[in-house]
Amino acid sequence: MRSTLVRQFGDPEQVIELVETGRTEPAPGEVEVEISLAAINPSDLIPVTGAYRARTELPFVPGFEGVGTVSRVGAGVHQLKPGDRVVPIGASGLWQQFLVRPAEWCFAVPDDVSDMQAAMSYVNPLTALRLVEALRTHFGSLEHRSVGVTAAGSAIGGMLMKLLALEGSAPTAILRSDKSRHRLGEGYPIIVTDGGGVPAGTRFDAVLDAVGGTLAAGLISRSISPGGTFIQYGALSGVPVPQAAIAGRPDVRFAFLWLRTWVHSAGREALEAAFARSFAGLRDRLFASPVAASYPLSRLDEALAHQADPLRNGKILLDPRC
Repeated sequence: MRSTLVRQFGDPEQVIELVETGRTEPAPGEVEVEISLAAINPSDLIPVTGAYRARTELPFVPGFEGVGTVSRVGAGVHQLKPGDRVVPIGASGLWQQFLVRPAEWCFAVPDDVSDMQAAMSYVNPLTALRLVEALRTHFGSLEHRSVGVTAAGSAIGGMLMKLLALEGSAPTAILRSDKSRHRLGEGYPIIVTDGGGVPAGTRFDAVLDAVGGTLAAGLISRSISPGGTFIQYGALSGVPVPQAAIAGRPDVRFAFLWLRTWVHSAGREALEAAFARSFAGLRDRLFASPVAASYPLSRLDEALAHQADPLRNGKILLDPRC
């Protein structure tokens, strides 16, 4: 079967290989899934660089998000059968034609959700839902709370803006470039900054941050009201949040949300409920994400180059079947 493989850390465009490998027979309790579409996310590429090498074992197959069809089932599997469409989660490995995964880590896709929608139903929607839930836990109610959202022009940033507005809060989009302004709907306050900070006097009850670095430091130090919270869920700048900024605001709660941690502790019932909300959000376009292009896995080099294009406008998807 066609697959990808990372044998060494480095630039994803240089170290992710296309390989041919054998299929694995599903063991008891496992299913084999033929992957139809897989997404490319920053969370797929960051481990390739070695940023998480302490918890990333080489070699590995990238890809955390996608959709496929059950092709074979192991002994003792009764809840799934060949032909069922599923979203397999719990570990990387979706950038290959056939994936073997425990049946308990596969979630059925409703008939009215397309493969393209299902391929983007996991990482961003569930992260957005967890972030809003974290804010709700901190404040009790989000009504009239001011929330800054960095990288708001991204797919997940747009989801957060919509979710926060539905909660009755007042979200502000913080963009690194004016080029992404068009991705947001009408009516949101927008701040454009090159990472150096936001206008003096800007105040938020909370910030949801995907950037890190100097922008995060400035927001923590000067723009969060006492008793507020700063939740980081990414570091697109490649620079962590300076510890000095965190230490300097003991009146602000700092947290890091890593979806994988929640997924592996939540339990099947909570995950099924989260996917039900994700699929509902896909149907009503609350979680809709634009797709820039879909590539055969055999053209992985082109897909990765497109992913790295700063002018890219939407998700890149991979089809491992060709």
